[in-house]
Amino acid sequence: MKRRSVLAAGVVLGGGVVTVPMSAWAAPAPRLSAADVAGARRLFTAGSYMRFDEVLPLLLTAAEHSIEQGPAGAALAADVWALASQRAVKQGRTTAGGTYAEQAGAAARRSGNPVVLAAAARAAATPLRRTGHTDEALLLLHEAYAHLTAGSRPAAAELEAAGLVALTAAYTAAQAHRPGAARDFVAQAEEDTLRLARHPHTADRPRELTADQCVLYRIGIHRHLGDPDTALTHARRLRPAQLPTAERRARAATDTARALLDVGDAAGAFAQLRLVELAAPLEARRPSARRLTDRVAELRPDLPSLSDYAQRTAAPSDPRIRRLSPMTAATDKPT
Repeated sequence: MKRRSVLAAGVVLGGGVVTVPMSAWAAPAPRLSAADVAGARRLFTAGSYMRFDEVLPLLLTAAEHSIEQGPAGAALAADVWALASQRAVKQGRTTAGGTYAEQAGAAARRSGNPVVLAAAARAAATPLRRTGHTDEALLLLHEAYAHLTAGSRPAAAELEAAGLVALTAAYTAAQAHRPGAARDFVAQAEEDTLRLARHPHTADRPRELTADQCVLYRIGIHRHLGDPDTALTHARRLRPAQLPTAERRARAATDTARALLDVGDAAGAFAQLRLVELAAPLEARRPSARRLTDRVAELRPDLPSLSDYAQRTAAPSDPRIRRLSPMTAATDKPT
């Protein structure tokens, strides 16, 4: 029997409505399409995590079948597993993130596509560095970068992927307190960004590798290297509105809040956390973001609106949610 696409199975990814009917699970496995993966990526980068979580199980099921459908199918499966890994990491589920990243890597190798391999390597880097395997993460990223730039004139897609790999490697090296490697990698990413800018942009989604993306990474890199003042200098240079997605704008505000806390500016950090919520409300509910809110509350419990913000961004199981009135609790749902 011919498999349906994920969209035909009752999942609308791009138009703001997501439904996964029970009948879809009993039917033949749906076929994974490029449109399905693009739609899932739009949900993720928009910070629409509740909708993303609703559709992810069906996408993962489709990915299991897609990997057997030749290089193109394997590439789509790798993209799904890489997204699943990124989502797990955002939830603080490092082990699950690593498992999904391994699946993404296996599918990417079957695809033979260096851009897909690079995305899988970037997905794997975070769980690897969080579990103390920094050398393995850097080796994986170095190999992906070398594969992308083996030719004398990389295409635009390969240049963009290479620059993003270099940024991930720079951040990984900074977390491991290797300043020389971190600075070399970020300088390479900035060079790739300049080269990419000379290529006409013909893709159907915004470029991820931009000058502002490099500045964003420098905030976190210099903070991890123990230089919050330089991190904040880059934060002042950043133009958040020029970042390509809501998720990236939220990340910029989160990293700036961390640097401000490092220098003792709790009020400034709280202002940045409010920008996180403005960019992508569910980003403000992530465990790492809530820890920043708790730190602000420890330093400056007197800040206006802080208590309301803490209640609004608390996880449903967080004891702080009990301070909400029944009416507020019933209506305070992320959009």
